[in-house]
Amino acid sequence: MYDISYFKANDHNEVIAFMQANPFVTICGVDANGLPIAAQIPILINEIEGKITISGHLMRKQDHTNAFEVNNNVLVIFSAPSAFVSASWYSNKGIASTWNYQTVHAIGKMEMKDDAHLHQLLSDLTLHFEKDPNAPTQMKNLDPMYVQQNMKAIVSFEIEVNELKNVFKLSQNRDDKSHENIQNELNKEGTPACKYMAAAMKKIDEK
Repeated sequence: MYDISYFKANDHNEVIAFMQANPFVTICGVDANGLPIAAQIPILINEIEGKITISGHLMRKQDHTNAFEVNNNVLVIFSAPSAFVSASWYSNKGIASTWNYQTVHAIGKMEMKDDAHLHQLLSDLTLHFEKDPNAPTQMKNLDPMYVQQNMKAIVSFEIEVNELKNVFKLSQNRDDKSHENIQNELNKEGTPACKYMAAAMKKIDEK
């Protein structure tokens, strides 16, 4: 990971909030042959007394699932929209352009769980993302036979996080005028990613 001190979020709660806001993650590992594998899935995060766990489910008999069963060391990558930053927006224009982004890397070990855990996870996931507890898509409202049939194809897991790393690269190394101008130019670009990045940069100014 890009390891520059001034591109870090030093507030633990800010890091957790970022993870919670970006729950569609990339989980990376290594298979039995030493080859890299990855999967993209939605997850749930839980923190109790400083212990962070990440829970989700994977389809059985896939390359990534097979790999995690052999080697349970995992890297979970949380990402948000990013944006190109032109050096023409700086007060000092004689330097290189760059890219602003935010990411959190959670490192830990994956433990495959049983059917009881899977059923509870599916209930928790649906409730978390559907929001409406009475929605017909909630687990309690689905046909039990349908649920049981589909559960056969997936397996749930829990990751105990051993280490968190982050990069919140938001032009912290630029002067105030450049920082303000970058935000203005990103807002002019008008894309959702640029507007997101401008807002993330503005939060720094408000601290």
